[in-house]
Amino acid sequence: MPILKPEVQCFPEGLLTDPPAADSLSERRWWVLHTKPRQEKSVARQLLALQIPFFLPQTPRTSISRGRKRQAFVPLFANYVFLHGTEHDRRRSLETNRLVSVLSVADDAELWTDLRQIHRLIESKAPLTVESRLEPGQRVRVKSGSFAGLEGTVLARRRKTRLLVVVRVMQQGVSCEVDDFLLEPI
Repeated sequence: MPILKPEVQCFPEGLLTDPPAADSLSERRWWVLHTKPRQEKSVARQLLALQIPFFLPQTPRTSISRGRKRQAFVPLFANYVFLHGTEHDRRRSLETNRLVSVLSVADDAELWTDLRQIHRLIESKAPLTVESRLEPGQRVRVKSGSFAGLEGTVLARRRKTRLLVVVRVMQQGVSCEVDDFLLEPI
């Protein structure tokens, strides 16, 4: 039983499903907000109240406390929220007093693609494992199945094949089990 309902992960709803605007007139760009410890959801709530587009990937985590199973929705990347806004939106996010720093993103399209893939994995309800400080490996694409088209890196862990999907800007990612016959080298 969840302690709290899941909070809004993505605002507006089509932020990661609709392709970004191709026009150069858009002042919106991606920023990575590095939050103070355990402040990700508070930052997301404040961004939602300010109507500033953001993505806070969350995954359910089950724990046992006093003999009871409890489920909470925890941020996939501890201390990080992704903001898609203008310079003015970035400054307003700093006014929350919940941030350590704001990281600039060199390639917005690359980050959008990475976040879109993470969003797809979360929506599939596949069990995810966070992977930090990634090393380069074999790049693959999923040929068929529910993850068809996703690109990532192959990891071998406990004799299982895992597909690693990376947010390159942060050098972090998530992985899930996948049958190796579904993968093709890129």
